Amino acid sequence: MKKVITISREFGSGGRTIGKEVAKKLGYEYYDKEIIEKIASESGLSKSFIEENAEHAPGTNIFSYAFVGRNENGESISDYLWKAQCKVINDIAEKGNCVIVGRCADYILLDRIDCLHVFVHADMEKRIDRIINLYGETNEKPEKRIIKKDKKRKANYKYYTDRTWGMSQNYHITLDSGVIGIDKCVDVICNLAKDLK
Repeated sequence: MKKVITISREFGSGGRTIGKEVAKKLGYEYYDKEIIEKIASESGLSKSFIEENAEHAPGTNIFSYAFVGRNENGESISDYLWKAQCKVINDIAEKGNCVIVGRCADYILLDRIDCLHVFVHADMEKRIDRIINLYGETNEKPEKRIIKKDKKRKANYKYYTDRTWGMSQNYHITLDSGVIGIDKCVDVICNLAKDLK
């Protein structure tokens, strides 16, 4: 049985909900926002800074990292945050039996054989509908909001992993929650976690 399940997801695809339900069904610990608390207590960085920057690049492409300030060793505050995040995620995985949502956990835990790495996606229409129902309307159009958020996640992932976010080869399984549905995605992940050794 896989002890650690990482769930990467497109914004609005329901990955967070799926992760919570998988954890509940398997009796696993669930980590998403909880990682922010842990990084904050270990790094001294503010929760709001971590929430804004732990999964997102400063801009919508990888070159946005060229314009961040750096210390005398060439390390930016983003690099410091990345190191703190890696430590926290490795510590969490070491305890076992958990679901970790986002934060490049699939890459950070790449060398562990007790992990199941999942990517959740859905078509734009389903994602727009979901974010409007969950988060309500904002001044920014839902489609623009989704595209911007995903671009920042993609750039962050590329910068720190040198891999392409969402590429199927980086995960054990990718699931289209818009077609399969949230509940079925949960069932598939739980069954895989139990069956794979």
